[in-house]
Amino acid sequence: MPMKLLAFLMQTGGHIAGWRHPDAAPAALTDIAYFRQCAATAERGLFDGVFIADSVGYPPAKSADVFACLETPKLDPASIIAHLSATTSQIGFICTASTSYSQPYELARRLASIDHISGGRIGWNMVASTMENEAHNFGRASHYGHSERYERAEEFVQAAKRLWDSWEDDAVLADKHSGHYVDPAKLHGVAYQGEHFSVAGPLNVPRGPQGHPVLVQAGASDVGKRFAARHAEVIFTSHPSPETARTFRQEMHALLAEMGRAPDSLKIMAAITPIVAPSTQEALAIQQQLDALIPVPVAIGKLEGLLGNFDLSTYDPEGPLPEVPQSTMSQSTWEQVVGLARRENLTIAQLARRVAAGRTSRTIAGTASEIADELQHWHESGAADGFVIAPAYLPAGLEAFVDHVVPELQRRDLFRKAYEGETLRDRLGLARPANGYATGAYTHAAPAIWPAKGEA
Repeated sequence: MPMKLLAFLMQTGGHIAGWRHPDAAPAALTDIAYFRQCAATAERGLFDGVFIADSVGYPPAKSADVFACLETPKLDPASIIAHLSATTSQIGFICTASTSYSQPYELARRLASIDHISGGRIGWNMVASTMENEAHNFGRASHYGHSERYERAEEFVQAAKRLWDSWEDDAVLADKHSGHYVDPAKLHGVAYQGEHFSVAGPLNVPRGPQGHPVLVQAGASDVGKRFAARHAEVIFTSHPSPETARTFRQEMHALLAEMGRAPDSLKIMAAITPIVAPSTQEALAIQQQLDALIPVPVAIGKLEGLLGNFDLSTYDPEGPLPEVPQSTMSQSTWEQVVGLARRENLTIAQLARRVAAGRTSRTIAGTASEIADELQHWHESGAADGFVIAPAYLPAGLEAFVDHVVPELQRRDLFRKAYEGETLRDRLGLARPANGYATGAYTHAAPAIWPAKGEA
């Protein structure tokens, strides 16, 4: 099966110093023309979709200098995607939104609207949020604990799915002769009641072209993987090698079987930061140039954040990583970072530069052929169904991948030569979900907004 590709627009590059590269667009993050250029390039390269990360707060920084180096503006991804859907015609878009600091009705309505606007090209990256500042921005004294975040996410997705299904596919009649716009028998109340959310429904947007947006998830803790096995259709994962990626994929397939799902119902996409150049030496030189542009205090600040804001200021940067308590923020990231330090006996400074450089993605520096070789090995060895491509710097890094690596993959029959189907689901090879109310899958039938006889 040909590989799938998503373009990850992580600010101005997947490398933390990517914005400092001469060919990067450092001040473009509030300029919609920058996003249009990246989306057009990805569509020219026949990517399945564009992936936009987001958060609703900032991680802590020890100094103003560190904050100024680390943090960049973030426009609301749904607003960006609504615009980009009108300037493109084929490529999909994956919108990040928090289950911790959103409400099911509001988000389900917004995403269903964009699914209609785009003609079925929207996906939702379901994040449970990890930063304390996000809690403070939404009136909480502290962030939800790891288990509570996923309990909340579970309820959120259940409620959202029912809202998307609250209109059956043929509920809209628009019958001028009878005067009936909808068939009331095919419009359903939701009456969802959980510990965290209560939603009456129905949604006031009909069911979208895809049934519901493609559901994407990136958590890799034990509870995150089980959540993905229940709900996700794409999982975005980071691994240092094809061996660890294969183990992860096998584990996810086992969990899917446990949930009664087929392996091909979940596309496993590995994060890759490519640095493409005419020669290996030139590519490595670019990587070294970018790595050298990361100030050590900034790199250590990033590392501390990935370790759950563990304070490393009293430890020698040239010494080993100390024992670090497991983070309650992102357990999977904590495990990856600590595991990397232990496997390769890295000093704090070495580890900090490594994780800061690629933001936990696997970096591949080389010629187009060498990068295609590595992607082919990962794909054909069963490590991934495809890749989330996070170029080290943007937009030039994405253009280099599209102009040089994509044609090499096509020559090897590893990637499409034309778009197929109409929706993001079609491109990813995912089935359109059946409507739970139409099939009787939901365990209760809630009334819609009108009273039953005798209740008025």
